[in-house]
Amino acid sequence: MALPSSTKAVALTTGPAGRAIAQSMEASLVEALHQHLTMERNASAAYFAIAIWFAERELRGFSHYFKQEAIHEQEHAAHFADYLIARGQTVVLQDVPSPRQEWISTDEIMAASFQMEADVTTSLHQLYAMAERASDMRTTVFLDPLVDNQVNSENEFAHLLGRVRFAQNQPSAMLIIDGELSDGKHSPAKLA
Repeated sequence: MALPSSTKAVALTTGPAGRAIAQSMEASLVEALHQHLTMERNASAAYFAIAIWFAERELRGFSHYFKQEAIHEQEHAAHFADYLIARGQTVVLQDVPSPRQEWISTDEIMAASFQMEADVTTSLHQLYAMAERASDMRTTVFLDPLVDNQVNSENEFAHLLGRVRFAQNQPSAMLIIDGELSDGKHSPAKLA
């Protein structure tokens, strides 16, 4: 159905990408979202490098687990890109440096991975606080499930770090954990 010719054009606000937007975003929040997107891409590269490290050592369960984590981190980055686009922003991809590829032990890898997850959680909390200060409810709603999922990831990595430390680098124990990871068994015990 065509609009009558006497209808006036509606003035719409557009974002930097030229897309119609309902609410503008504070520049500092947009920049922080870009930085977080980069953090997710860095985590993806790091986890892929770790997957290679484990594959080189014939630990296919660990390798598979970290390959999947690399994919998840890439999906998280894409989720942030989608959100920025939905809010009319231009997505700026920053450089991703080569990840670390030399490790001493599985314990060292798991500790570094746990710390990376904790850093991502902190970043999400900072984004949430920025969005609240800016009264940007759209962003807080976007971040709510991401914060919950990130806390679960942190818990999973803490669990795996504990299992690896309990194994004390004993080959038979490491192979058991590797087999569990091959079977997709990487979740902490649940009591509820």
